[in-house]
Amino acid sequence: MKFRKEERIEVGRQIYESGLSNLKAAEQLGISEESARRYRILYEEAYGLEHDSSKQHKGNVGTKITYVPQSTSSRSEDYSSMSKEELIEELMQARIRESRLKKGYMVKGVGADKEYILLDSKNTK
Repeated sequence: MKFRKEERIEVGRQIYESGLSNLKAAEQLGISEESARRYRILYEEAYGLEHDSSKQHKGNVGTKITYVPQSTSSRSEDYSSMSKEELIEELMQARIRESRLKKGYMVKGVGADKEYILLDSKNTK
């Protein structure tokens, strides 16, 4: 899942305020541990909070965080502010996602952390 900068900061705020470890927050949000760490640091830098890499986030056992994306009406406003190249990139990504869903799988993560998730328990071959 690709987040815009404002969304990354919001996710970072949720991670920071929940006190969960990067790993637990990443599992709850469905992102990589590294992304969770980067989003938390981005939030801390955006609001001038002191970042201490040695600080261990113990987290509350019962704390659960979830990210709720903005409504689709705000997405259309985002599209109007995009450049032609950004719109083409977004269209390509949407077509790729659609093709993958038609074939019965999703992809989470990027690079070495890429994970293929089958949507159906049946064998795809």
